[in-house]
Amino acid sequence: MSTGNTHQGGAPTCLVTGISSGIGEAIGRTLLDAGWRVIGLSRTPPVTARERLTHVAVDLSDAGALDRALATIGPVDALVHAAGILRVGRIGEQKREDGAAMWRLHVEAATQLVEHVAPRLPDGGRIVLLGSRTAAGSAGRGQYAATKAALTGLARSWAIELAPRRITVNVIAPGATETPMLRDPSRSSVAPRLPPMGRFVDPAEIAALALFLLSPGAASLTGQQIVVCGGASLV
Repeated sequence: MSTGNTHQGGAPTCLVTGISSGIGEAIGRTLLDAGWRVIGLSRTPPVTARERLTHVAVDLSDAGALDRALATIGPVDALVHAAGILRVGRIGEQKREDGAAMWRLHVEAATQLVEHVAPRLPDGGRIVLLGSRTAAGSAGRGQYAATKAALTGLARSWAIELAPRRITVNVIAPGATETPMLRDPSRSSVAPRLPPMGRFVDPAEIAALALFLLSPGAASLTGQQIVVCGGASLV
C-alpha cells in the first residue's frame, strides 16, 4: 500500500475535489482501494458510498461556501484538486462569464484550498493539481488554456515555497480523457482528436499517477507538470 505521512498514525487522509464524477471520482476510488481515507468535496455525492470516504457537499464556485466547508475539515496529509469545467469558444465567441467561471474553479478555488491546507499539512505532505495538456494553447479553448497555464505557474511557485518542508506540489496535465466533460455537446465545435495511441486517456490512468505522486517514491518530484495524453503532444 502506498501512503503518505499521517498526523496520528493509521491511514493517511487526502482531500479530493470533484469527487462525484470523472477524474476526481477515479482518484477517490483509487486512494480508497489503496487504504487512504478520503474527504471528498463536490456539489453531489459519489454514486457509491464507501468506508473511509467522507463527502462534504459544496459548490466550489462559491468562495464563501468553500470557506465554510473548509472550516469544518481538520488537517489532512494531502490535497488533490481535480474539479474542473470546460467552456469553449473561438475569438468572437468567447463569453466573459465562461472565462470567469473557469478562472474561479481552476485558479481561485485552488488558491483557497492551498491557503487552507498547506499550513496544516505535515512535513512531507503532498499537493496534486489537475491541469491540462491544453495549457500550452489550443484553438477554441483559449480561456480554458489560460486558467490551466495559470495553475501551473501557481504550482511551481508553491513548490518553491513549500520545498523546505518537503511538501511536493505537482500538476497532472491530461489530454482528452474519457469523462463526462469529453462528451459534453457544448464542445462539439472543438471536438477532441483521437491521440496516436488510438484511444482516449482512461481516468484510472490519471488516478494511478495521482497515487504515485502521493507515495513515498515521489518524495523528490515537485514543481512539475506531467502530461498524460496518449501521444497527442508528439504530433
